[in-house]
Amino acid sequence: MNDVVVIGSDESHPVFDTIAEELEAHGHRVERMPIGVWGPCARAVAERVARGDAAFGVVCCWTGTGVSIAANKVSGVRAALCVDAATAEGARRWNDANVLAISLRLTSAAVAKEIVAAWVRAPYGGSEGESLRCLAELDAGA
Repeated sequence: MNDVVVIGSDESHPVFDTIAEELEAHGHRVERMPIGVWGPCARAVAERVARGDAAFGVVCCWTGTGVSIAANKVSGVRAALCVDAATAEGARRWNDANVLAISLRLTSAAVAKEIVAAWVRAPYGGSEGESLRCLAELDAGA
């Protein structure tokens, strides 16, 4: 099983460091992408996830919106902007999300830890096959 998680951010920030530490505490090998402009940074993370180089990815920017939009442009990626643990759990369980997007502005270190913990412990529940097939068709241009 792939235990690598690739993470990226458009700026150095304590919450980004907390996310990396929490992932490592949950047994993942964290690979940090170089800090950079949010679009290319999110794309690089998403492409690694789409290729299967990582179990999942985490992308961060000031609002979390830009990185989530950019990551979702990569075929096969289902990025979810999560502001709390319940949203992170739902994104994994119902959407089979494979990239977690987090706002550096809104997220405290404590909430980031809760989000990451919920994300890593929630498996896909298998109940949303029709919707996920629709997303795959959209990815394929259908």
